[in-house]
Amino acid sequence: MTEVIDQIKENISSQMKLTQADKSVIDEILCEEMNLDRAKVVSDMILKMKLDKNSVIAFLTYQLFKVNEEKANQIEAKLNDDCKEMIETYKVIKDINQLTLSEEIEDIKRMFIAMSKDMRVVFIKLAGIYYDISVLSLPLDEKQRRFVQQVKEIHVPLAERLGFDSLKQDLADHVLRLLDPNEYERLREAVSSKYEENEKQLALTKQKIQKILDELKIKGEIVSRQKHISSIYNKLHSKNLRLNQIYDIIAMRVIVSTVEECYAVLGRIHGIYKPMAGRVKDYIANPKPNGYKSLHTTIIVENQHPMEIQIRTYQMHKESEYGGVCAHWLYKEKKSKKNELDSRMTWFRETIENAKNMSNEQFIETLKSDLYDGVIFVQTPKGRVLEFPEGATAIDFAYAIHTDIGNSCVGARINQKMKPIGTPLANGDIVEIITSTQSKGPSRDWLNMVRCTSTKSKIRAFFKTEMKEDNIKIGKSVLSEQIQSKNFSASQLLTENYLKDIFEKYNFEDEDELYAAIGAGSISAGHVVGRLIALYNKDHRVEKISSNVVKLKKNKEGVLIDGDSGLLVRFAGCCSPIEGDDIIGYISRGKGVTIHRHNCPNIKYLEPERLISAQWQTRDDTSFMASLKVIAEKAENNIAKLTTLITNMKLPIRGFEAKDVGDKFDCLISIEVKNTDELNKVISAIKTIKNVTEVYRSEKW
Repeated sequence: MTEVIDQIKENISSQMKLTQADKSVIDEILCEEMNLDRAKVVSDMILKMKLDKNSVIAFLTYQLFKVNEEKANQIEAKLNDDCKEMIETYKVIKDINQLTLSEEIEDIKRMFIAMSKDMRVVFIKLAGIYYDISVLSLPLDEKQRRFVQQVKEIHVPLAERLGFDSLKQDLADHVLRLLDPNEYERLREAVSSKYEENEKQLALTKQKIQKILDELKIKGEIVSRQKHISSIYNKLHSKNLRLNQIYDIIAMRVIVSTVEECYAVLGRIHGIYKPMAGRVKDYIANPKPNGYKSLHTTIIVENQHPMEIQIRTYQMHKESEYGGVCAHWLYKEKKSKKNELDSRMTWFRETIENAKNMSNEQFIETLKSDLYDGVIFVQTPKGRVLEFPEGATAIDFAYAIHTDIGNSCVGARINQKMKPIGTPLANGDIVEIITSTQSKGPSRDWLNMVRCTSTKSKIRAFFKTEMKEDNIKIGKSVLSEQIQSKNFSASQLLTENYLKDIFEKYNFEDEDELYAAIGAGSISAGHVVGRLIALYNKDHRVEKISSNVVKLKKNKEGVLIDGDSGLLVRFAGCCSPIEGDDIIGYISRGKGVTIHRHNCPNIKYLEPERLISAQWQTRDDTSFMASLKVIAEKAENNIAKLTTLITNMKLPIRGFEAKDVGDKFDCLISIEVKNTDELNKVISAIKTIKNVTEVYRSEKW
């Protein structure tokens, strides 16, 4: 372990200017009690991203806090304010492997809020996640699989959105390695088999491009790379291609000083190599949504195979490799005017601001939608560029200019033509907003037209403050209708005790504030009524067994619900609970109580206040559907062995899918069982079949 400590210190010293005091602090921090492998990987990534020495020292000190808090406190007291602030932010954002299921969304939310304080901390958070996923190996347990899925859904697209291209690719490769190992290995072997041929061709092409640079008297760098396995996988599946149809598996990158040199080099390359039609892309004139700039061309080289050439400036390369957002936060200078990056970060700033005021469910849904949706860039008549998600309308544009402009908006000119204010915008549109002092403000219909979360917040704020009296009347009417639709009366639900609970939960002073919030659309009437009904049922329909135990009459599904025995019970398709699983209920709108497994990954997206306890009560006449994933070495009689075994156990098969993936047999089978004991017996029996390498319960059919 002392060798690892020496490596960490040597790497830091060789890439940073450290004072003797800095070296002494690092010597004091590093100890064998720490997870030194994690410390080395993350600190090396900090160095690669060109972060400052405070980032390294703060990160290592935080690692020490996990194993020796007393010593870490002593060291922190000696550090400068910048280091101390970073350490305090680290403490807010937990390591992913310390989290319970219910804490994961809250952690992502905290991470976004932390961005507003210091972008360095968020990059280091992502670097830590990279280490955590890189050390995982198959087979995964349920918690590990959930973690990998979260990296796929949140952290990979987030790294891409922030411009951390290299980190994004590394994360995506590990996600593929763990979630689809057979396809990962197939592609890796296919690419490796061409390695020697590719290396020879890259050397020849590099020699010719260097000659071009010499002739043009341009000082530059030429580097080559092979495409990441995850990128190849995504192209194959998103565009339904074969491997030989992917033209950028190998690529050459030419880095020069100026934009003019980029275009000069491109022209000379096309003079000696034939470019493929439709494969010349100018991301300098038209950058990607995350700010990526470069010239791309795909040429046919000597071996008659395609090769992609990327040409960019050193500044473009730095932003691509290290993240434009990170560069902005780390190397910012005092300036009075917004730069290009500021203009591109509308989404980022709005997400941070809205994260503070959203519920966990709203935040994660908005984040996923924003991360996966494309973006467009729209201009004002004076040339100011604004960024919006695809589907944004002229109303979103108006509120982005100023809230008062949005509130008084009556029309729009898009590319000098009058258009309705609900018109969706396109990339490159020039938009002028028409306002009127006679405007009565936004319409409630606008909430269905707009795309930006911040726009909806501003419209709701208008209704909340400007139209409070009207909102109270509307809210009172809507709540009354909702109560009646559930076959209750106001006298049953709107009692002093129940309303007190609602006021405390939503931080209202009185009934008028509650009605105004419902009328403005800030809170759902159905949500409020659901809570009131749960309180009512708890008082009137439960049978008190003891002071600590509450049970209800059994329903036909064999589930006891703490909250409302009269509601319809159904089982969630996402996790397919069966008797013996730890379960929890969720009061669905209009669908009774939905039963989930306690560890269902979708629980974190549900409203916590609508979750209620549930338990099984054994019934002999109840059966459940369960799905199993079976992976085996390829053999001719795999299907026969599986189906015969399950049939002999007298268990009905309700679904069966099988396919050969490389040298593996991949099967998904759905069977009918009575409980988890019976399911576990099936799993144990399948494991005895020759050639079977993995069997686990699947949540997907």
